Amino acid sequence: MSRTSRTRLRLALGASAFLLATAVVPVPAHAADVTDYAITVDPGTRGAAIDRTMYGVFFEDINRAADGGLYAELVQNRSFEYSTDDNKSYTPLTGWTVAGTAQVVNDAGRLNETNRNYLSLAAGSAVTDAGYNTGIAVTDGAKYDFSVWARADSGTTLTVSLQDTGGTLATAHQVAVRKNGWAKYRATFTATRTSTTGRLTVASTDATALDMVSLFPRDTYKHEPNGLRKDLAEKIAALHPGFVRFPGGCLVNTGSMDDYSAASGYQRKRSYQWKDTVGPVETRATNSNFWGYNQSYGLGYYEYFRLAEDIGAMPLPVVPALVTGCGQNKAVDDPALLKRHIQDTLDLIEFANGPVTSKWGGLRAKMGHPKPFHLTHIEVGNEENLPTEFFARFTQFRAAIQSAYPYMTVISNAGPDDSGSTFDTAWQLNKDAEVDMVDEHYYNSPQWFLQNNNRYDSYDRTGPKVFLGEYASGGNAFKNGLAEAAYMTGLERNADVVKLASYAPLFANEDYVQWRPDLVWFNNHASWGSANYEVQKLFMNNVGTRVVPSTATGTPSLVAPISGAVGLSTWATSAAYDDVKVTAADGSALLSDDFSGDATQWTHTGGGSWSVQDGQYVQTDTAAENTMVSAGDPAWHDYDLHVKATKKAGKEGFLVAFGVKDTGNYYWWNLGGWNNTQTAVEQAVDGGKSTLIAKPGTIETGRAYDVDIKVRGRQVSLYLDGQEWGSFTDDKPAEPFRQVVTKDAKSGDLIVKVVNAQSSAARTAIDLGGVKVASKAKVTTLAAAPDAVNSESATAVAPVLSTFNGVAGKFSYTFPANSITFLRIKQK
Repeated sequence: MSRTSRTRLRLALGASAFLLATAVVPVPAHAADVTDYAITVDPGTRGAAIDRTMYGVFFEDINRAADGGLYAELVQNRSFEYSTDDNKSYTPLTGWTVAGTAQVVNDAGRLNETNRNYLSLAAGSAVTDAGYNTGIAVTDGAKYDFSVWARADSGTTLTVSLQDTGGTLATAHQVAVRKNGWAKYRATFTATRTSTTGRLTVASTDATALDMVSLFPRDTYKHEPNGLRKDLAEKIAALHPGFVRFPGGCLVNTGSMDDYSAASGYQRKRSYQWKDTVGPVETRATNSNFWGYNQSYGLGYYEYFRLAEDIGAMPLPVVPALVTGCGQNKAVDDPALLKRHIQDTLDLIEFANGPVTSKWGGLRAKMGHPKPFHLTHIEVGNEENLPTEFFARFTQFRAAIQSAYPYMTVISNAGPDDSGSTFDTAWQLNKDAEVDMVDEHYYNSPQWFLQNNNRYDSYDRTGPKVFLGEYASGGNAFKNGLAEAAYMTGLERNADVVKLASYAPLFANEDYVQWRPDLVWFNNHASWGSANYEVQKLFMNNVGTRVVPSTATGTPSLVAPISGAVGLSTWATSAAYDDVKVTAADGSALLSDDFSGDATQWTHTGGGSWSVQDGQYVQTDTAAENTMVSAGDPAWHDYDLHVKATKKAGKEGFLVAFGVKDTGNYYWWNLGGWNNTQTAVEQAVDGGKSTLIAKPGTIETGRAYDVDIKVRGRQVSLYLDGQEWGSFTDDKPAEPFRQVVTKDAKSGDLIVKVVNAQSSAARTAIDLGGVKVASKAKVTTLAAAPDAVNSESATAVAPVLSTFNGVAGKFSYTFPANSITFLRIKQK
């Protein structure tokens, strides 16, 4: 029977139990370096079917994942549309330098109404583009396709050249511009040497207007025009993802919901709207990006659909629901605008699937793809913090979509967190309405992922299915990959509930980072998969088609009392503290400080500026984040902490810490966090924080609060001004040994997947439950130090392939410390 691996079946190990075939795997010399486990497989019980689309990727244009990333265009700001709406530091000539005279113009002489700006270049002048990162990267012998839209009243000659500080990178081209209005001109360069610091220069003999200055490598993914950067697309393809979710993310549910037209004043801070991103690239509307830069939309919906098709993945687009999130949190109350967005969504499905005789299917055909894209799933909204307002709009989208396209799966969501009032309200609304699928998002610590492997074991099997659309464990070290792998065994075990899952984000340009961690890193000339990427690749390429139920024994002695020193902190706030007392469970005093003297008992480990003022310990910097000071013994446990705290100024409230081990491992009660909207207890493990309990709440400026925290074993009770605010028990073991077994119908293989996220090897007795198997197994192992990371110059985490000749119905295998091991076993 299928059982959660957190509810372990402990099996007796010994010679009398069964004969063992021993794995030829090095065993540590010291017994303390080995922990014994047992895995029992139950092939007689039918497990959950696993869909081909179980694992996929989520592409959002964050960290310059599109322009300057997957989109192969080498010219930055090719249409001179950069604006302070994108980034306060931007001008229309960001990315360019001018020799002579040039200005960006927005007037009736423009290329078209949706391409508002163009460059007016004076006679004898030139402009040079610096590309992304260190410059335009070219490879010796490779071809590069240049194009530009130009207009010259009396005709002119453009000189187009590629060079770096070392000289010419390719033979320059002369381009004759006619005098009959805007036209597109082309040239091809062949690089004569390799460089990562190239520059593209366009010079003119006479006055001319320029727009859409472009340089593409000829060798794009699948050699498509307006194509994708080959190495990045190939890294996606190597995962063999079952789906591609796009385009967001916060790009979808932030900004104005208006269109880009005269009626909206050509709104430059809009939500991502698909119609802006299709058709000829020179007619696609520019837009600001929520993450602080510009979106050219050269990479748009058509290109996303093509990518999904090229790699054999299901396209999964996300459309705005007219409720903003990601900190904006406003519901748009405009029935006409809502009706337009619903129609836009219906038009999107027609664009993807409609016949060439339809309006939008005809556009798809005109763009080069007469066959449909076979869209079956669509998501409405993303991480809305206003669940009631969101759901009122979602139901209207769903009704319209399912009326016109009954076969479509319409996906809702449960907000931005793994729990809490928004999550609970959203899930109840989704259940009551019998929604097809609900998208959950959460970013938590490795500890949380190890503790919550059984999250979906108790989900309603008859309710909405789960799409885990975004998750990550807070870092790109192998310890993060281990925690995520352990969690993925729980996703697979619950494949009847969790139908889709994707790590996020996918890409990061190392010089333009807004979010960490990320699956794939790159610059202008190289790319590398993170440790997390190797984990995802291993799972995606070895999914199987059905779960084979199995159980495993657990790791003893994982739960000890919460212990640690105490701390005070602030976040973008000035606060004062007084009357700090720590009392042991037997009533003895561990710490008492009324700050009538100095603060020598406290160690400052964070930022900010602390000083004793008028008998209080005060942090005065309202910009500093995590200003932690701590006092006491890291071995303290079972104690009461009392603090008097007063917010003096700033955006948030104050933080009182307990169980402080060091700067990256502690608990704190965050009162008035999240811009003074919420109070929560967070746990930090190795620097990554996860929320244990949260409630809405604000902290008043100038008011003194009595804060009391009672720690007993793993139980914590919290009191504010004498009233119990809440309590929790942190008693979930961070189980480091996880497993799942699946069967692949095509090959007939049993795939035994084991994660050992600890510093000791796991000597394991494996009972295959009577299945007749071949003696040889194919083994893939990921093993590295917990802090190992991959980089451009070094691949510390990579799969090692081997064979194991000791497979039998019952056999033993020792899984290395800090490892992920997949055994593919042939059935007879």
